[in-house]
Amino acid sequence: MGLALHHYHDTHLAFPPGTRAVRDDYPYLAWNARLLPFLDQEPLWRRIVADYGKQSHFAEPIPHFALSMVQPGFICPADGRTDDVVGRKSVAVAFTSYLGVAGVQNRADGMLYIESRVRLADVGDGSGNTLMVGERPPSAIKWLGWWYAGVGQSYDGSADYLMCVEETNRTPRIPTCPKGPYPFSPGDPDDPCATFHFWSLHSGGANFLFADGSVRFLRYSADALLPALATRNGGESVGDID
Repeated sequence: MGLALHHYHDTHLAFPPGTRAVRDDYPYLAWNARLLPFLDQEPLWRRIVADYGKQSHFAEPIPHFALSMVQPGFICPADGRTDDVVGRKSVAVAFTSYLGVAGVQNRADGMLYIESRVRLADVGDGSGNTLMVGERPPSAIKWLGWWYAGVGQSYDGSADYLMCVEETNRTPRIPTCPKGPYPFSPGDPDDPCATFHFWSLHSGGANFLFADGSVRFLRYSADALLPALATRNGGESVGDID
């Protein structure tokens, strides 16, 4: 995934948008779906282009073909729930375990967020000190975590395929969870409130992809550092992140 993001950057002179809204040719298409041509999935990408050409809404009236296709590169092998599609109303959807890091508390100061067009030259904090993608299993109720497309909490893709550090609950679909903000901490697949923070089914922490393409396992004890790591140009000191 990291190589594909950098190949996208080399071709388009910027990383993909986290998503784009209705004025785009592909409304609410996820950033990871835009990587398909760089993941040896050109035929599927052409099908996506064709489906959006027929209808701009990815789920209505006839769901796009790729919405229910499980993509092994976007799911964690430790989470067996992601091997299957799940029906939601009239659609069947497949999921992702990896969400783009949008920044801190919906400030659009990260690498991937709605309408983003971030270049490596914009990463003043250094690409090796800046998070780009992190782990978070799909939500317990399977309303959030769609890999292909989705409006997220607030028509911005949040908690679907994008996530802020110190994310807040802004969706009426999970009214029993506090507003937050939520820390980087252990989660449970059956806990709906785990939707709002990075975590994994691995013991002690989660994997993160940095903007330089490297992958590192961060322990939950690094929670205090995550806000500094989530911004691309905040000028914060991150110290030892291993």
